[in-house]
Amino acid sequence: MKNLKLFLTLAVLCIASPFFAQQDFIYVSDAGGFSIPPWQILRYDIDGSNPVTLVDNDFFVSNGIGWPQDIVFLESENAMLISSLVGGKITKHNASTGAFIEDFATVAGGPTRMKIGDDGYLYVVQWSNTDNKVLRFELDGTPMGEYTDVGIAQSIGIDWDSAGNLYVSSFVGDNVHQFNPSGNYVGEYVNTELVGPTNIFFDDNDHLFVLDWNGSNIEEFDANPTYVGTFAAGLPQVEGVDFLPNGNILVGNGGNASIDQFEPDGTSLGSLVPSGSGGLLQPNAVIVRENVVASVEDVELNKVKVAPTMGNEFQIRTDAAPVKQIEVIGMDGKKIADLPISETIVWNASSHAEGIYFLVITLDNDKKGTRKIVVKR
Repeated sequence: MKNLKLFLTLAVLCIASPFFAQQDFIYVSDAGGFSIPPWQILRYDIDGSNPVTLVDNDFFVSNGIGWPQDIVFLESENAMLISSLVGGKITKHNASTGAFIEDFATVAGGPTRMKIGDDGYLYVVQWSNTDNKVLRFELDGTPMGEYTDVGIAQSIGIDWDSAGNLYVSSFVGDNVHQFNPSGNYVGEYVNTELVGPTNIFFDDNDHLFVLDWNGSNIEEFDANPTYVGTFAAGLPQVEGVDFLPNGNILVGNGGNASIDQFEPDGTSLGSLVPSGSGGLLQPNAVIVRENVVASVEDVELNKVKVAPTMGNEFQIRTDAAPVKQIEVIGMDGKKIADLPISETIVWNASSHAEGIYFLVITLDNDKKGTRKIVVKR
């Protein structure tokens, strides 16, 4: 019902004004050097291109916070909440621009994952070895106190099964714990095959999937819970997970500084966000935000069309957008070329090495965006 209301609201906005459009984005919290900066919040187009820094390292450092963990959206306010382990705060920001709005909450035990439950409250797990019960907040930041009766050391993952039972993973305990719908401790749920679990999630069959940071895998357990096997492998320092509109799974690959994509059966589709794109160092949260109302500047950038996106020669159409400059940038960050501006631009890449390149587009108002292209012969 919540998603339906959001869709209808956005549809009315899009019909009422030519200056807005709907887009899907991927938001990523970059833990950088963990307890040591740099830190940032990045946004990508749904195809993994066009990295934009919404919250930069200067904000975190100047406010005495850092090591950003999770991102939660308050769609009715076009706001996002960011949990920071360093400094123990949850801050509130404009979801489109990243601009700071206010401090949402202070969390003594260090906030890691956050999720809005079916009851409309925000649930927050804590990293501390001592102050580590699940906390609950109203969406205006009003604290409701401790929800669980037992603390879990270095809590890092949270989800519910179809019966409303709550589950919390412990990074240091190599296990996942179960609480009943009232927040009372039931017991240890799984304690095998895990070496530093981070995120957890359930599928429609109540199979539990655990991102195993030190094990470099995603492990699957059935509803009994019996270990089923490795769902996805080859993911060093795996952390952060969400789902694309088509059902594919996105996860943060910390060892490769990328966001990787998997089909619902665990088949790897490679990296959607390439290694280091946008300066990404250590993905923590990976959040897909659907049906976002984009500003006129975003709409103008999306009018720049590139075809094909893989090949040896690329045609760039700019006739529908106020473009001032287009640069070709290599994966090493070096400029390859400045393209002459015209309604239709052709860039021949036959003299350049195969690989990923970025077209950095600057509008007349200095708004920037990128398009990812792949040179292949």
